[in-house]
Amino acid sequence: MNGKSVIFSAPSGSGKTTIVNHLVKIDELKLEFSVSACTRKMREGEVHGRDYYFMSAEEFRMRIDDNEFVEWEEVYKNHYYGTLKSELDRIWLKSKNVVFDVDVIGGMNLKRHFGSNSLSVFVMPPSLEELEKRLISRGLDTPDKIKGRMSKANYEMKYAGKFDKILVNNDLDRALKEAEALVREFLNK
Repeated sequence: MNGKSVIFSAPSGSGKTTIVNHLVKIDELKLEFSVSACTRKMREGEVHGRDYYFMSAEEFRMRIDDNEFVEWEEVYKNHYYGTLKSELDRIWLKSKNVVFDVDVIGGMNLKRHFGSNSLSVFVMPPSLEELEKRLISRGLDTPDKIKGRMSKANYEMKYAGKFDKILVNNDLDRALKEAEALVREFLNK
């Protein structure tokens, strides 16, 4: 392994993507976002290779069989997400550190894989009620999808203690500063 790995995980809507996007813009951290592979449909404004590597479930399963993933999981039926080994090589060849924005199970899998060469951070919403408000206000999901995401969030929050750090995101500016401090401390070890 060439560089260090920083893993941000959280229930959908907790703010992990906003935090990761902030950290990547800080040049001296030398972080580069690990683009995950997935089988879900591309949302408006998303770009293949920037937001995700979009592929069919069939292609994803073929890549699993060819051992091309560091980690992967079937998050929902026929909805796969994973980290391609080629993506890590791409980032480490640039002498950068990898930063992940992944769901909770993916984060635990990555932490297991990288061990002490990684920092895993669980981004905790202030409450389930606030999380539901955020999901509704994003306007991306149907009420049924939001109900499913809330059920999953309730389950995922039980894993928070398995991460190296828990970052409560009840004030975005403070959460960004805390995330930056955690990452600086880890990278300077």
